[in-house]
Amino acid sequence: MDALHPQQLAELAGRTMFERDPASQALGMTLEEIKPGYARMSMAIRPDMLNGHGTAHGGYIFMLADSAFAFACNSHNLNTVGAGCTIDYLAPGRAGDVLVAEAVEQALQGKTGVYDVTVSDQEGRNIALFRGKSHRVGGLVAEVIA
Repeated sequence: MDALHPQQLAELAGRTMFERDPASQALGMTLEEIKPGYARMSMAIRPDMLNGHGTAHGGYIFMLADSAFAFACNSHNLNTVGAGCTIDYLAPGRAGDVLVAEAVEQALQGKTGVYDVTVSDQEGRNIALFRGKSHRVGGLVAEVIA
């Protein structure tokens, strides 16, 4: 069997990671698209995700962005973890909103990568901007049988 195309490898890694990710599953996240260095995930804001102001708790927005970051940086099928990140909240999310996090690889050099994640609502309004730094730790996300 020939080696997998990078897109096939990204899809395999994405499926494998999502099956092993009870946190993202419990929050109702969906992996909508994955490509090498890219992932798009969505999550509906439920009433139990609201804070004392009646808006989406920042922790849930962060978790969506962080999950998209994780899928993007593992899309090369090499075990990769977050080494650090920042997030800027731009606008509130509301109950019933469907938030979409789009993670894009900005740089990948050796074992280190930099990824930008934009979180927006169903109307395309930016809710948050996240930047993550990744570090490869060795091993494969999914075993590839050749």
